[in-house]
Amino acid sequence: MSQTSSTSPLNKPVFISSSVLIVLLLLFAAGAPEVADSIFNTMQSAIVTNGSWFYVLTVAIILVFVIFLGVSRYGEIKLGPDHATPQFGFSTWLSMLFAAGMGIGLMFFGVAEPLMHYLAPPTAEPGSVEAVREAMKTTFFHWGVHAWGIYAVVALVLGYFAYRHNLPLTLRSALYPLIGNKIYGWPGHVVDIFAVTSTIFGVSTSLGFGASQINAGLNYLFGLPANTTVQIWLMVGVVGLAIISVATGLEKGIRRLSETNMILAILLLLFVLVLGPTVFLLQAYLQNTGAYVSDIVRNTFNLFAYEKTDWIGGWTIFYWGWWLAWAPFVGLFIARISYGRTIREFVTGVLLIPSAFTLLWMTVFGNAAIDLVFAQGQEVLAQMVQEDTSVALFVFLEQFPFSSVLSFVAVIMVVIFFVTSCDSGAMVVDMLCSHGENNTPIWQRIYWAVGVGVVAAILLYAGGLSALQTMTIVSALPFSVVLLIALTGLLKALRVEGYKRESLQVVAGQPPHSDSDKNWKERLENITSFPDEQVVARFMARIVKPALDEVGKEFESQGFGVEIKEDDTIKTLTVTMGTDPDFIYSVYMTKTAQPEFVTPGNESVDADDKHTYYRAEVHLSEGGQNYDIMGWSKMAVINDVIDHYQKHQHFIHLLK
Repeated sequence: MSQTSSTSPLNKPVFISSSVLIVLLLLFAAGAPEVADSIFNTMQSAIVTNGSWFYVLTVAIILVFVIFLGVSRYGEIKLGPDHATPQFGFSTWLSMLFAAGMGIGLMFFGVAEPLMHYLAPPTAEPGSVEAVREAMKTTFFHWGVHAWGIYAVVALVLGYFAYRHNLPLTLRSALYPLIGNKIYGWPGHVVDIFAVTSTIFGVSTSLGFGASQINAGLNYLFGLPANTTVQIWLMVGVVGLAIISVATGLEKGIRRLSETNMILAILLLLFVLVLGPTVFLLQAYLQNTGAYVSDIVRNTFNLFAYEKTDWIGGWTIFYWGWWLAWAPFVGLFIARISYGRTIREFVTGVLLIPSAFTLLWMTVFGNAAIDLVFAQGQEVLAQMVQEDTSVALFVFLEQFPFSSVLSFVAVIMVVIFFVTSCDSGAMVVDMLCSHGENNTPIWQRIYWAVGVGVVAAILLYAGGLSALQTMTIVSALPFSVVLLIALTGLLKALRVEGYKRESLQVVAGQPPHSDSDKNWKERLENITSFPDEQVVARFMARIVKPALDEVGKEFESQGFGVEIKEDDTIKTLTVTMGTDPDFIYSVYMTKTAQPEFVTPGNESVDADDKHTYYRAEVHLSEGGQNYDIMGWSKMAVINDVIDHYQKHQHFIHLLK
């Protein structure tokens, strides 16, 4: 494993190579935007013509795979050791993954895309009732579970191998099942360089296009000129806010911005729902959802093979490529904030809940916009969408009371969504360049936040945004191949995990005991007492350590390799098993809260005046086993080690 510097975790090969590659591609795209656009468009056209079936099949496999993991026996496995707890509360977690994964797209396309499908549907007659139905079904299809499934599977692969197998939280870890420890060499560097480059250009192009929407909103509200100079200054402001956010860290900056924007998004959604055609929108949401679910299999595999239309390349394949291209960035960010979640909880939180909210948003804004054009004759809205999609949201909000206030709130939301995209992108890239570490020097995070802004500003000024957007989507093809390989590796690792869990089904944690009165009375006394830190520390030193030493010597006498590690709070015995997984038995001194009822005389108040006590908890390679051996005899501890070793042998037997 690569060793990081004692003063900085910076991975110089990835950092320097990525920086140089970004500069070269930036010079090419900005210096010859027409040539770059032509080359990348040709590549994208070739992919759509010859490889659209592969994109469609890949996304279908991913979605089925994610759903399978959520409902299978593997759903109980945690992204982290067995004793891990989530770092963030459920609502905060949802807010952050939503802001990074989809928020800005809903602001930009929530009104525009349904109207565009209504005006030019895939198969229906434009402007008809069937066109309304098809517009919403198509929008749901592009923004539903397929997109979140792609993000979820990348996050699962990275989170599982990082938190469960102690691999770096970077894209290289997805290749571990394929190339093993070579991920720490140049093969791994190349994968991370690819991820850094695609993330920087993906976020930069998004920032460039987003500046035009912010500019359009301010122009619409305050008459601010709509031109490149204003948009560059807007990007300077967004990057400045992102620098402040990324410097304060995930806990404060990104978390608080995400929570704020989620509240604003819900308020804006409720306002439009209440003041719009409420009953119609609720009916439409249920009907749209039903149509989406009933047609999901057919639409998933629909390539328009018989119709011979260019529509699928311009829409579905474009979206699948875009979601795949963004997956390294969004997936790594979601993995970063999902430590301690079970796979089932993760799938529910990443796949189902955000999809349901996304589809509700698209119904409220999209159906309401179509209703204004179809039923109320507001043709100006349709005209503005065709001319400039960046102003569609503001033209739509003009139809409601307090339109200026709503539009101002929408501009604030767009700004915050772009700030969160910029700072989370900078955080992810910094992790990719730092062996997956998040506690890095501030200058590294600022470097990448500024880098995103500089790249976006240069491309916006010189042209080349569309070329880099096309390049980003083209890069999804090789990534999808790597991702399919990673899925097989994840499934293989989960099967091994399943065997291990099966081998541990027999209840552990009961010390050997006889029928004597003394034995059971001692056990009861141990259970009802709440020792302090010093008492447990003495038990660890006088009982646990000698027990592990004694059983370790016996393993050595039988030809096993043995390593015993200790400090004041952890004692660990490791028995090497050749090519098979090592056997690891640890005892952790852990601090925990006392129960509500404590018998008089058994209270143990810690030094910080909290009602806590200490436990000697058993941990295996999977994490804590949730039982306490404090007060056991040395022989009882030895027998517990042997019991777990027997189960470990059964686990190895199941692998064969």
